[in-house]
Amino acid sequence: MIFNTEDFEKELPLPANQKWEEGVWDIEAYKRGSMSLIYFAPEGHDYQTPHDQDELYFVIEGAGQIEIEGVIHPFKRGSSIFVAAGQQHQFIGELSGMKMWVVFWGPKGGESKA
Repeated sequence: MIFNTEDFEKELPLPANQKWEEGVWDIEAYKRGSMSLIYFAPEGHDYQTPHDQDELYFVIEGAGQIEIEGVIHPFKRGSSIFVAAGQQHQFIGELSGMKMWVVFWGPKGGESKA
């Protein structure tokens, strides 16, 4: 299967909710078993909370910083970012122009270390 960002960009933002007051900036592109592929193009503030599954971000456009468990990590177009299940994380600073694919997978609580 092929997934193109253009197919999902026009659907964002989804309506605002209690958590994402400026609108929801991610949309599920595909789901199979425990794996979900999400298109994420944030604007405004990042209101993420820890997730039940491991996640891997693939940065398509933009650059910025993500704070994971209190440590700030810079990233840019072409970067991949791993966040383990349950870890506190948040994109910080200017979010406009960022575009990412995010993959969630595995059991709740994340996979065990190799």
